[in-house]
Amino acid sequence: MKKHRVLFIDRDGTLIEEPQDEQIDSFDKLHFVPGMIQALSFLRQHTDFRFVMVSNQDGLGTDSFPEDTFWPVHNFILQTLQGEGITFDEQLIDRHFPEDNAPTRKPGIGMVKQYIENPAYDMENSYVIGDRDTDALFARNIGCKAIILGREGMTWQRITELIFGGERTSEIHRQTKETDIYIKVCLDGTGKCDINTGLGFFDHMLEQIGKHGMIDLTIHTIGDLNVDEHHTIEDTALALGECLLRALGDKRGIERYGYCLPMDDCLCSVALDFGGRPWLVWDVEFNREYVGDMPTEMFLHFFKSLSDAAKMNLNIKAQGQNEHHKIEGIFKALARSLKMAVQRDIFHYELPSTKGML
Repeated sequence: MKKHRVLFIDRDGTLIEEPQDEQIDSFDKLHFVPGMIQALSFLRQHTDFRFVMVSNQDGLGTDSFPEDTFWPVHNFILQTLQGEGITFDEQLIDRHFPEDNAPTRKPGIGMVKQYIENPAYDMENSYVIGDRDTDALFARNIGCKAIILGREGMTWQRITELIFGGERTSEIHRQTKETDIYIKVCLDGTGKCDINTGLGFFDHMLEQIGKHGMIDLTIHTIGDLNVDEHHTIEDTALALGECLLRALGDKRGIERYGYCLPMDDCLCSVALDFGGRPWLVWDVEFNREYVGDMPTEMFLHFFKSLSDAAKMNLNIKAQGQNEHHKIEGIFKALARSLKMAVQRDIFHYELPSTKGML
């Protein structure tokens, strides 16, 4: 039997903007969060998630928050959303003050026990959408994934992409007699990097991919540097390319193509195509044997291995005098090209190919 997935959606700060006094008790305080209506309308139409509103309304029904100031605004919100095809399967509202320590108040689980205890619901693949740390804690307490609006650039547009298109993450642990490599990639990240290959300049270049590509990137490589740098660099490229390929999934909705940029005296271009056919054009010359602790001859090997493993076409050109600037410009151009190519349009969620496959 197929289990039901649920979106547990907060109200204040998530559907509607929250005022400073944290109490929406009049129409002049009511403002919808930008992008929310389009996002939920799309998700309601194109997914099978149940929609459940879960909201703390401190002291609702008391003198500090009379019901006759709450329900007219609340009902107007529901009517407006219903006009856009957005309905809630259930509304759960807790009226307690924080100091009451009620088990039904988020992040307590009292209001949603019927979902936790019912095996018909797939809590592991359900989401809590909110705007506070308590919403993240609530998600953890009930065994769901958390999406916190406003954190790390999270918008309703990105929320829609994440829920409809899925999380584009992958990780690989690749071991040979020469290297031991762990890589984790999140294509829809914020550029957070944790990189250690034993080669300082290589780490610096790989960090450019994450930072300028807005890709969360973890790379831990232990290689036979007592022999030389070759296996460490080449095997890291192979593992990274495979990780990128896995994270792309079926490639539906991606831009597919993507960039050139200047860096001081250098002009670097990296054009790429995630078309499934690996190829490398390398039009770069170096006049030094090393940049930092990395042999310049290994840059060709890195990009060839990356192209092969990711099944992408890479066309790389660079001109300039400063060798450090030249290779750093190439890595930054690669990052920007990746950012462009992996961008996803869920409103045109199809393969970018006349063949019907990539």
